Amino acid sequence: MSEPTPPDRLAEQVGNKAARKVHARRDRTPGLWSGLGTMGLIGWSVVVPTLLGAGLGIWLDAKHPGAHPWTLTLLMAGLVLGCANAWHWVSQQDKEIHETDPDKTEQP
Repeated sequence: MSEPTPPDRLAEQVGNKAARKVHARRDRTPGLWSGLGTMGLIGWSVVVPTLLGAGLGIWLDAKHPGAHPWTLTLLMAGLVLGCANAWHWVSQQDKEIHETDPDKTEQP
C-alpha cells in the first residue's frame, strides 16, 4: 500500500479535527463555571429591577411625599418583575435544551 500524498494527508487531518469538534460539541456537559455564570445571570436579572424600583421609590418619596411609601411599593414591583424575568429566561433555556437534544428529555 502506498503512503498518502500530502494533500490527502492534510484532508484526513482536517476531517479528523472536524469530527473531534462535532463530537465535543454534541457531548458537552455544563461545567462548574457554566453553572456559576447562569446563577449570576439569574441573580442580576432579579437584583437590577429590584434596586431600580427602590431607587425610583426613594426619589419619589423625597420629591412627592404621600400617605403611602413609594419605596416599598416599587421595591416589591421591581422584585416581582425581576423574578418574572428570571423565570422567563430559565424556561426559555429549558425549552431550548429539550428541543436541541432529545436525549436529555426525561422519560417516564
